[in-house]
Amino acid sequence: MDIASIIGFIFAGGMLFLSMLLTADFDIVLIVVAFGSASSFALVVMGPIGGAFIAHPMSTMKAALKATKTVFKPPSLDPAKAIQDIIGLANLVRKEGILSIEEAAKNMGDPFIQKGLGLVVDAVDPELVKNILETEMQFIEGRHNAAKSVWEFIDGASPAWGMMGTLIGLIIMLQDLSDPSAVGPGMSVALITTFYGAIASNYICKPIATKLGNYSKEEMLLKQVLIEGILSIQAGDNPRIIEEKLKAFLSPAMRDVPVEGGGSGRGGDE
Repeated sequence: MDIASIIGFIFAGGMLFLSMLLTADFDIVLIVVAFGSASSFALVVMGPIGGAFIAHPMSTMKAALKATKTVFKPPSLDPAKAIQDIIGLANLVRKEGILSIEEAAKNMGDPFIQKGLGLVVDAVDPELVKNILETEMQFIEGRHNAAKSVWEFIDGASPAWGMMGTLIGLIIMLQDLSDPSAVGPGMSVALITTFYGAIASNYICKPIATKLGNYSKEEMLLKQVLIEGILSIQAGDNPRIIEEKLKAFLSPAMRDVPVEGGGSGRGGDE
């Protein structure tokens, strides 16, 4: 569970509600009457979603919905653990040969590293292995970006639909100006849709799109670590050298964490 997302939504939502309370002198009834509008809510929610369906194929919409759960339940991305696994495989290869990782590859939970190790066992040219894995990584990133683009589209469309709702309210209000006292309340109702659009954009859609983008960057970093590690194993590099090479991908704080099994393989090619 991503505690940061939970804290963020609670904190931002709480501050929004507190602002309403302070403005309305803690009058809950006034808040409900002033800020509640079913028609405005439906317009701001359904309008951008409908536009997203027009702009994206159904497969992308399904992927975006599925990816949204990672905002609260992030994928397991641990580059340090990946480096530990790579070092363990490198030590295994030095002791028992390249074919020894065939069984280990089958036990790996990540299909990406399974594919890479399978190519190494099949003695595929290193340059071709790199090209295949980088192509796979690019398509994974492309799928991530497609899912994120749905939320970016809704983020951009929500304020516009909010403004359309405001214009609808103003047009209806301006049809009858015989009662000047009704202008103020009518203007207030008209502005609610813009308010909803701003909330949908800045409180929901933009944070979700940003979070998905950040997770995608982290996964791409992990894939780069795996590619470099797989190619290093294929090249027969010393485990100590592989460890130092892969730790270059990590932040300085993470580099100081010792990798279990790393550095135990010293040999003649140091």
